[in-house]
Amino acid sequence: MHAYVYKSQRRADTYVYLAARDDFERLPDALRTRLGPLQFVLDVALVPGRSLARENPDEVRANLLGRGFHLQFPPGAAVDPMSEDWGTDA
Repeated sequence: MHAYVYKSQRRADTYVYLAARDDFERLPDALRTRLGPLQFVLDVALVPGRSLARENPDEVRANLLGRGFHLQFPPGAAVDPMSEDWGTDA
């Protein structure tokens, strides 16, 4: 199975995987509006054993088969600010 990956020009670090190249009709109108223009960035073969940097490939394949698209959101920014080294040894 192939996935065609597009980057949202409006929402940072947000990507859309499509089962068919340029098949934007699969995306609900409200989602297309929120994402804004999409720029093609990658054609990837989702073969068994393939890993992806931020997504579970099994989940991506299931979403592509079920609805024709998969959304990848930015990684969470839930980092404890107290875990950083602030340069004080007090």
